Amino acid sequence: MKPNYVVIGTNNMDASVKFYDSLFDRSELNQVFADDRMTFWQQGDFTFAVAIPFDKEPATNGNGTMIGFDVGSREEVVRLHAKAIELGGSCEGEPGERGPRLSAYVRDLDQNKLCFYS
Repeated sequence: MKPNYVVIGTNNMDASVKFYDSLFDRSELNQVFADDRMTFWQQGDFTFAVAIPFDKEPATNGNGTMIGFDVGSREEVVRLHAKAIELGGSCEGEPGERGPRLSAYVRDLDQNKLCFYS
């Protein structure tokens, strides 16, 4: 068994799509589909999506929930951390050694927590 997709909620689809399009601009995650409620980026058999909640209630981030991205290099960890903050995200942990990996933590515009590591 392996994970093949992640969906996070948003309260502002336009801002979220702009954030992730720019964040993913040098990655292999490419936007492949969008409708009024969801936008999808895909790389191989992995899909990442942002969605307006189906129940039409406000999107909230999960306390203790985090999505990790293996970005392939230490330089990319540093670049993506800075890029996310430049795009309006917030720092949740500067790039640094944590165990055997370099990792950095940010929150997106809807306060979803992301980790970039290598």
